[in-house]
Amino acid sequence: MRGRRGVFGVVGGAVLMAAGALLATAVVKSPAQLAAEAGPPAQGGLTAEVERRVLAETVVTRGTVVADQSVTVAPPGVVTKLPLKAGDPVAAGRLLAEVSGRPVFALRGAVPMYRDLVPGATGDDVAQVQAALRELGHGTGHDAAGVFGPGTKAALAELYRAVGYAPLPALKDGPATVKAARDAVRAARWALEDTETPPEPPTPAPSSPTAPPPGSPGTPRAPGTPAPTGKPAGAGSGAGAGKGVRRERERALEALREAQEGLAAAEAADGPMLPAAEAVFLRGFPARVAAVAAQVGATVSGPVLTLSAGELVVEAYLKDDKRQLLRPGMPVVISSELAGSDTRGAVAVVAAERSPAPQPPGGDLGYRMVVRAGQPLPAGFAGQDVRLTVESAATDGEALVVPVTAVSAGADGRTVVTARAADGTQRRVEVRTGTSGDGFIAVTPARPADLAPGTKVVIGTAPGADAPRGAGG
Repeated sequence: MRGRRGVFGVVGGAVLMAAGALLATAVVKSPAQLAAEAGPPAQGGLTAEVERRVLAETVVTRGTVVADQSVTVAPPGVVTKLPLKAGDPVAAGRLLAEVSGRPVFALRGAVPMYRDLVPGATGDDVAQVQAALRELGHGTGHDAAGVFGPGTKAALAELYRAVGYAPLPALKDGPATVKAARDAVRAARWALEDTETPPEPPTPAPSSPTAPPPGSPGTPRAPGTPAPTGKPAGAGSGAGAGKGVRRERERALEALREAQEGLAAAEAADGPMLPAAEAVFLRGFPARVAAVAAQVGATVSGPVLTLSAGELVVEAYLKDDKRQLLRPGMPVVISSELAGSDTRGAVAVVAAERSPAPQPPGGDLGYRMVVRAGQPLPAGFAGQDVRLTVESAATDGEALVVPVTAVSAGADGRTVVTARAADGTQRRVEVRTGTSGDGFIAVTPARPADLAPGTKVVIGTAPGADAPRGAGG
């Protein structure tokens, strides 16, 4: 029994030793083997097929989605009410803030307020106010466009009532001025009426029944008394009296006209005004509050609110190299990684000068570029960082396209690509290059038959491939 166990042990040990030897020969390599495996592999041609397609040259940059208009609200005074917070929507006619007890509200318009508007004012800014009032349902009556007349005064008063405030009067003593003008008209009218009523004739004195009237025949004349003429006393003075009456009437009419003109001017100047500090014009609604920089009780020393309004656009800043490639009108793809969507648009503005940076002093952001989307961007895009792919150039229709690495310049100055046949032979094809983009370039062969879609062209070398054979061209 013990003998059998010994035999089995010897046989098992031999098997284990044989397996270990085989494993060692598979794993352990000689220095010669290691050097051979570390040497460079055989090199051959790496190829790509010629394509026929539209090739576009693109510039890729980043931008931020912002509102088309940013307006700061900074009326002078002390902040007494702030009903809005950052992110709140703003509609036309909405109260934005109260400063020193006076309202500041938003209206639609493109022209900023640059003066106080009072009754009788004219101009494009008045027409803008009239349009904004009508949009809110406050009609301006028969006032001509751009004329601050009675209808505009009534509409403005309605707006202030809707906001919850009384409008400021254009004239501090307006009511008193109008009353005085009306009194002057009444007095002038009475004076005119007095000229239209003839004066009553004087009552004659009673004559003596026995004494003949002086100058009658048979009556002795006192010394120095002229002889009687036979005409009644006062005869011939009626014409002069008539002229005096007409003159008084003409003067009364002129005084009445002047009084009426004064009344019209006083009534036209009286009424509500629109102070420049109480209206903020925005190009589009709904707008939103971008930032609130003040607190109630603070004296205004900078922006109280910053509003963003109008359509959403993408704002980017370019360095010199990209600025030279881009111009307004170029198509753009706006890519939002957050939304996972692409929106087509176009370059709207490329600034000719650099935009200064707020910090540090003397720095700059680059050249400002604005991109407008072909369709309105969702409101949720506001503030997003997005990718802009600008198509700065494109082939005129489909063209033959090869990778840029396929093109080389020969010693003779010709630009060529190397075409490779199925049997591995190669030939040089002279080409003229065109638009490039995204690693590809458009080529036109000197002989059209030499290059076609599907032709393989050499773009580099690859390990393990056969060495190139033959050359031509």
